[in-house]
Formats: sequence, structure tokens, C-alpha cells
Amino acid sequence: MSTLLLIPLDDTVVFPTMDVTLPVDVAGEERVLLVPRHDGEYAKVGTVARVADTIRLPGGARGVQLEGEARGVIGAAQTALDGQLRVAVDEHVDEVPVDGRTRDLEREYRAVVEEILELRGADARIGEFLRSIREPGALADTVGYAPDVSFEEKVQVLEEVDVTSRLALAVELQRARLAELQVRQRIREDVESGAQQQQREYFLRKQMDSIRRELGEDEADVVEEYRAKIEAAGMPDAAREQAEKELGRLERAGESSGEAQTIRTYLDWMVDVPWSERSDEVLDPVAAREVLDADHAGLEDVKDRIVEYIAVKKLREERDMKADRKAGAILTLIGPPGTGKTSIGESIARATGREFVRISLGGVRDEAEIRGHRRTYIGALPGRLVRALRDAKTMNPVILLDEVDKVGADWRGDPSAALLEVLDPAQNHSFRDHYLDVELDLSDVMFIATANQFDTIPGPLLDRMEVIRFDGYTVAEKTSIARDYLWPRQLERNGLRDDEVEVSDEILRTVVSEYTREAGVRNLERELGTVLRKTATKIASGAVEAPVTIDLDVVRDALGRQKVFQEAAARTALPGVATGLSVTGTGGDVLFIEANMTKGSGKLTLTGQLGDVMKESAKIAQTYVHAHAEEMGIDPDLFGEKDLHVHVPAGAIPKDGPSAGITMTTAVASLLTNRPVKHTVGMTGEVTLQGRVLPIGGLKQKVLAAHAAGLTDVILPERNRADLDDVPEDVREAMTFHPVMTVGEVLELALEPSPATAPVV
Repeated sequence: MSTLLLIPLDDTVVFPTMDVTLPVDVAGEERVLLVPRHDGEYAKVGTVARVADTIRLPGGARGVQLEGEARGVIGAAQTALDGQLRVAVDEHVDEVPVDGRTRDLEREYRAVVEEILELRGADARIGEFLRSIREPGALADTVGYAPDVSFEEKVQVLEEVDVTSRLALAVELQRARLAELQVRQRIREDVESGAQQQQREYFLRKQMDSIRRELGEDEADVVEEYRAKIEAAGMPDAAREQAEKELGRLERAGESSGEAQTIRTYLDWMVDVPWSERSDEVLDPVAAREVLDADHAGLEDVKDRIVEYIAVKKLREERDMKADRKAGAILTLIGPPGTGKTSIGESIARATGREFVRISLGGVRDEAEIRGHRRTYIGALPGRLVRALRDAKTMNPVILLDEVDKVGADWRGDPSAALLEVLDPAQNHSFRDHYLDVELDLSDVMFIATANQFDTIPGPLLDRMEVIRFDGYTVAEKTSIARDYLWPRQLERNGLRDDEVEVSDEILRTVVSEYTREAGVRNLERELGTVLRKTATKIASGAVEAPVTIDLDVVRDALGRQKVFQEAAARTALPGVATGLSVTGTGGDVLFIEANMTKGSGKLTLTGQLGDVMKESAKIAQTYVHAHAEEMGIDPDLFGEKDLHVHVPAGAIPKDGPSAGITMTTAVASLLTNRPVKHTVGMTGEVTLQGRVLPIGGLKQKVLAAHAAGLTDVILPERNRADLDDVPEDVREAMTFHPVMTVGEVLELALEPSPATAPVV
């Protein structure tokens, strides 16, 4: 143990094998301790150095030349009178180990460093210097010469007193340097090679073409591959002739020609069409009905039609009757969202053993989406029907044409016109796609179309469809669907088991009637999912233990306060308000029509975003009541002294249709006779100037809406009496229907009895 003067070296490490010149004054000291320092913090080990000479540096300053001798472990420190810091130093001179591990580390260290020097292109003399070092400790200390080894890593090597451990650490550090240099070298080589990649590929292709020509091959492998695929595809004669014609063009032009890729893309599509593939159709009406019943509640008309289709086809095949192309069925399911139109397609495919493909037509405006692009265009592709057949891998799938009522038309063509050929059983056996330019037989495809409403489907297209109405569900049907279909599905989606959550039909009926007013069940499923998500959260967090019973408090906590109310009684309490029934794109609905009068000159004001048809109905209502004022006990002079205002609430929603005539007439008559409309009555029907009540459409949807709103009496046109057969039996039993032929009958049924006193208007 010796006491030496400490000389700090900021961010510098001097090893015992190094000589260094420092601008310091050692005041006659023979040996000093050089200690690395960073941010005022000293290393634990320094280098004991001998003062070899005192020199004068440029500028007149004094300096010393120092030669490293050994490592010195710092002990106790003391400050001399002249302010210099001296420390006790335990000197460690390296001892040469004789074990085999040290020798292995030496060899590995030399190999790694030589690879580094080779990658860096270093001077050969550095390698010779490295090979001249024989002591393992001194060899490890050569890390200090590396410029890309950090200060902290050098201090770590300096502080390692044991020679073998120090050499292992040095090997690890040099390996990291080598790996980094190799990555840099690889990146540099990739950049250099990438810059010439296209040029090399060009010359290679040219050489390959030359070699093939010399060998007499000339793309024979590619041509033969396509020829084999065409042979295996089972194409009709016309399609095969077209494919072989294009293959001949490819063979003559060669792979290097500009149109080779276009021809190959066309041939790929031709062989991808499943020309000869057919699904083994299941023609069992009983089994099909079981599948349909298992997947969907209600929808009896749809199920009956599918079963009829399967039964007829079964009889024809069993009796070997010739197929009638005009007998094909294009079923079109029209109704509000959420009533199961789209999902029934998958069930039909499963019931018949066919593949299922869905084509969404919503927003399609380009005719080429149906017929395909002509091959003269860049990026041309076949139409969606060809792509659907390719995806189905069979020529007799079930293809669902979803949202056919939302097909648009613009300067790119009219897709609905292209659908005319597709959906006509007398024509679709020879459908021609513009891209393939060959005839496709679509007569074996079972097309099913869906739509929300009739109005936007073009007439010629609608004429080719067999329409089945989806008019929505009753409260009882929704409750049954929720119990048997929606609730089990939401249990699984929310990670719950059947025995963990219990719910009664009464609670399900409450959710149906107080939180949803829709024709379908889509929002109902969302509400049930909300209840189960919150229940699952409580079970997972330990707030409650299974099984959990869903009661009214749980429903209110999950869904909030009641959202749907039966407000007919409150709205019709005053004269001038009548309850009408309407059909929207989302199903049937209840419509309140209000009338009032102010001083004026007989003008008619209409508000509520009414369409032209409803505006005309309001004018007819005003004229009719004016013409029959004396019969109703109304002063005819009022019509010249008062302005009539008719309003349909929810003014932000556009409204139109030919079924609000009797409702508007009743509202005006109620106002002027001071007789409120019975709060249990809803009505629908158009009216003429002579007071005749004309028939309307969508009666079933309107009756279901009236039933859901709590109405018990429905006034309807006499000519719609037969349509009541479509209304579910439980709804018919719960309601009273009043078919009428004149407005007089409507007013007699709808208005409360005359008040004791005359009205004051």
C-alpha cells in the first residue's frame, strides 16, 4: 500500500500499457495515480504511472511524460497542505494465468479484432502490433485504443483487476463492435446492389431469353401449363376456343412482349371460373325446413317459398322432366333493416347444400361492376358476378344481391339495367361479361335480392323479381327471438355461460317495448348486449357472484330510463290532433298530425318537411271540411277569416306518401268541431275531394306499429280489408279494425261525441 498524488482525467482513460503527456505540474513526484473522472465522479481503479520526464509545452506551460505501470485500487484519501489530493493505493501487477480458458480468450480476441481491422481497412501495422503483444492482460487493455468503445466501457475494463475476467469482457465488447460493423457493411452492400438491381434483372432476362431461343424452348413451360389448365377446366366449346386463341397469341408474342402480362391475366381468370363444377344440391324439403326453422323465427312466407322451390326441383329431377329456363325464381326480400333479410341467404344456402356468396350493391354506380370492363382499358377486371363464381368455386351457388334498392346511376352507366339480364331467367343462361367476352350460364345460380323499400327499385327490374315482404315482428315475436336467438348469442359474445345469467320473458318483453321501437331486432340485440356487458363486468370484477338474475333494476341501471313511450293519449287530448300510420324505410311508424287556426284571410300553412303528395292531401282536407262545414256544425265564414296551419312534428325528417289524407281531414275536422280524436284510434287511407277513402299499401307494417304504440282501433280503407289476413293472429285478436269507404264514417269512428256547448274558434 503506497500513497500517491491523484491526477483526475476528465472523460479519459489511461491503461497501464499506455504512455501519455499531460499539462500538469507534479512538483517532483516520481509516481502518480491517473484516475478517470466523469461529472465529478471518480472511477474505483486508476493507473499507477511513472514520471518519465518533465517537458515544456507550446505556449510556455509545463507538462510531464507519464508511463503506465500497473492498476491501482483507490483507498483512503487525504489532502496535502498545498491542496493536492493524495490517496492510498493498492497496486496490482498483472499475473499471467496458465489455464486453457485464458488462452482460448486470447485467440478469440485476436480473431475478432483482426476481422474488425479488415472491415475498417486499417493499416497492416496495427495488426502486427496486436500480434506482438504476448501478455493477456496487456492484450485486453488494447480496448483502450478503440475509438468507438465508450468511456464507460473503458472504465469497466480498467476496473477489472482479474486478467481472465478482463479478457472475457474485452472479447464481449469487441464482438459488439464487430456485429455493428458487419450490419453497416451489409447495409452499404444492399444499397449498392439495390441501385443496380433493375439493370441486372434486365440483362438477366435478356440472357434467359437468348438461352431459351438457343435451346428451342421459347416459353414452352408456361404455354404448356396454361394448355393443361384449359384442358382441366371443362370449359364450353366457345369459351375453350377463346382461351386457346389467347394462348396462341401468348405463344407467338413471347414472355418479353408488352402484352404478355395482360394475356396471362385474362387466361388466369378464364381457368379460375369453375365452368364444370357443381355443388351436390340437397333436395330434401323436410330437412330444409328444419334448417330454416333453426336459424330464424317467423318468416313463414320465405320459408314456404324456399321449401316449394326445393320440392318442385326434386320432383322434376326424379321424373326426368326438361328444365324450364323461365321457371327460375329470383326471390326479393323487401323490408326494414334488422328483419333478417341478409342472414336468411346463408340459411338458404345451408338448407340446399350450396355455396353462399354475398354481393353488396349499395352505392354501386358503374355498370362495369356488373358486366366487367372491356379489356381495352388499363386495369380491366371482370364484373362482380364472375368474381362471385370464382370465390364460390361452383356454378350453382346462392348469390345474395344485397341492397338492390340502393343501386345508383350516373355517366358511367346504369347498373340496374345490367342486372335486368342477370335476373331474368329467360336470359341469364347466356350472360356475357365484357372482360371474358364469352357466355356464362347463370341459370343454375339461385339469386336472392334484398331491399328496404320498393320505391327506388326500377320498374323493369322489379318486374323480374318475386317479392316477399318482411314487414317486421310483433312484440311477442321479438320476445321469442330475443329468448331463443339473440340472448344465447350475446351470452357467448360476452364470455358468459347459460347458468351464470338468468332472464325472464317478462324482462325481455320490457326491453322490447320500452327501449326499442323498430320493425327488426338489430337495436334489440344491441340493448341486450349492453345489459350483458355490464353484467359480465360485475362478475369479472367480483362485484356480484353468479348466477345473476336480470331484473328491472338491472335493466334500468344498464340501459337508463325508458326510451319509448305510448303517447297517443297525451297527444290527442286536445282537439286538432289525429294519429296517423305510416311506412318508412325502417318499418311502420305512428305519425301525429296537428292542426290549428289563427286570425287571417283563409291561407293554408304547411310545416314539417312535407312532400308534394302530403301537401296535396292537406289541401284536399281543407277543401273537404269547408265543403261540408254546415253538416259538421262549423261556421263556413271561418274559412275566410282564419288561417289554417297543419303541422307534422319531427320537422327535420322529410315525409311524403299517399296515405295521410283521412288523418289530415280528421285533424282539421277535430279542430273546427272542438271534438278531440279518440286516443285509442290510429288511421290510414287517402281521401278524394268527394270524400271517398282510397286504398293504401304497407298495411301490415302500419298495424304492427299501431299495436306497438298501444292503439287498439285502426281505421283503414274498405278495399284493404283482405290485407288483414297478413297481420299476425295475436295482433288481430288484440285490436279492432274498422274498414270504411267515406270520410263521414272516419269522422264518426274517430271523433269523440259532440260537446255540450258550441265550439269557440
